[in-house]
Amino acid sequence: MNLHEYQSRDLLSQYNVNFPKGEVGSSPDEIYEIVKRFNCEVVVKVQIHSGGRGKAGGVKLCKTPEEAKFFADEMIGKRIVTDQTDSEGVIVEKLLVTELTNISKEIYLSIIIDPDFEGPVMIASSEGGMDIEKIAEESPEKIIKIIFDPVLGLKPYQVRQITDKLGIPKKSIGQFYNLVSNLYKAFLSTDSTLIEINPLVLDEQENIVPLDCKINIDDDSQFRQKSIFELRDKKQENPMETRAKDFDLAYVKLDKGNVGCLVNGAGLAMATMDVTTKSGCFPANFLDVGGSTDKDKIKEAFRILVSDKKVEYLLINLFAGIARADLIAEGVVEAAKETSFSLPIIVCMRGTNSDLGFKILNESELNIHIAQNLGHAAELLTSVSNGK
Repeated sequence: MNLHEYQSRDLLSQYNVNFPKGEVGSSPDEIYEIVKRFNCEVVVKVQIHSGGRGKAGGVKLCKTPEEAKFFADEMIGKRIVTDQTDSEGVIVEKLLVTELTNISKEIYLSIIIDPDFEGPVMIASSEGGMDIEKIAEESPEKIIKIIFDPVLGLKPYQVRQITDKLGIPKKSIGQFYNLVSNLYKAFLSTDSTLIEINPLVLDEQENIVPLDCKINIDDDSQFRQKSIFELRDKKQENPMETRAKDFDLAYVKLDKGNVGCLVNGAGLAMATMDVTTKSGCFPANFLDVGGSTDKDKIKEAFRILVSDKKVEYLLINLFAGIARADLIAEGVVEAAKETSFSLPIIVCMRGTNSDLGFKILNESELNIHIAQNLGHAAELLTSVSNGK
């Protein structure tokens, strides 16, 4: 689960991570009053679940309340497209106003769960700011990566390695160490998968000041992070992905394509998308129903997939291990009839009661094509997409 910047600031403040004075508003008038109270130059930032806000025009330095109000009027209620959103963008409902900080140096700092190490890793760079992604791609030698023990945390010598490479002044090293220690406490306590400070800056007095932050929380920790999950902003999520989560389904919408893919298992999903591409088509989305699915979940999965207007064909590739193929087939048939889905459906299914499942599908009078294997599914998809 993603948090907004203002929510991340509030959460980290509980762990003695201190940001410049800031306040959030949801209307131009509120923004005007906030800036008027601050009585100084401010930075106004749109609050969306996406990076790249600055490049997309979602961050503005404002000198007067009137300037901030005009910016808020332009942004609130509008959709903003960044290089990390889809073409539709995400809606802006709130703006964060923060005091302007005089910056002498920008740094990138984050703690993530590294899938290779299977534990926490600290990533830092002396080239913080908006172009960190470009730096990582073009100058990877400028990225510092420190692997550390998840129980012991960062050791002092590791912090010294980081401060030396970042060029942190001697008088600021103690502040940096305290910040890193507090960030890691927050990381563990909140079940985070990412805490990112970008930029972390040195001000003109060589104080360490975090200016912007991002936090992602492990979705599987909801049972013990209930108060954090109450902060979830569903309006920032793809509505179909949100609907799928509510039914314990994993749905991903893709930018192009016309084939909806219904699968169970991540490996099977990748193979199915490869086959879709091989056929000359492209996946519009995929939905993983999991191994222990039932008829009701299949029906909901079907409804979610076909609600995407780009879907012209449906490719169902399922292995009935714990689940029964006949119940899967019943779910597909009932959902297709309920949604009046008449476009071609290609089904590749193996496992428990698969013969009975195929019988149900064949007798359904739907536009269903049975594939003997995944290669045959690609051939069928090519055939139906060519109108044969």
